[in-house]
Amino acid sequence: MDIRTGFGYDVHQLREGLPFRLGGIEVPHTHGALGHSDADVLLHVICDALLGAANLRDIGFHFPDTDPQYKGIDSKKLLAGVMHLLRERGWAVGNIDSTICLEVPKVNPHIPRMQATIAEVMGVEPDRISIKATTTEKLGFVGRREGVAAYATVLIVRN
Repeated sequence: MDIRTGFGYDVHQLREGLPFRLGGIEVPHTHGALGHSDADVLLHVICDALLGAANLRDIGFHFPDTDPQYKGIDSKKLLAGVMHLLRERGWAVGNIDSTICLEVPKVNPHIPRMQATIAEVMGVEPDRISIKATTTEKLGFVGRREGVAAYATVLIVRN
């Protein structure tokens, strides 16, 4: 059996007055992430982990922030594009394990909806998508509420 793992890491600044997209949904908050796309840090790390596992480079290679067609794009479209690339090459998702690092707002109440949204975009069961959340105990840029970070590992299996 051909299996591979991948890892993703991403950060985005938080700015007052922007919508906060996380895990494919809008999370109510006074601050949102700044980026070329909708700055959904969780979907970005999942994309990078999947692309890395399949040895297909990274999200910036496939969806460069220098290309105006990706300005403000919904990151669910990027994830759907990544899934298309994987399926074309015969890969299926085994599971995803991710962690969001954020002081506020509390993410836990939103996790089931994020799981369902991501699973729908990817065409997998929600129980294949693990999302955890933590703070950095007020340390660093996350602790100062200047940004959000996320990590993801994935397992892919050749069909």
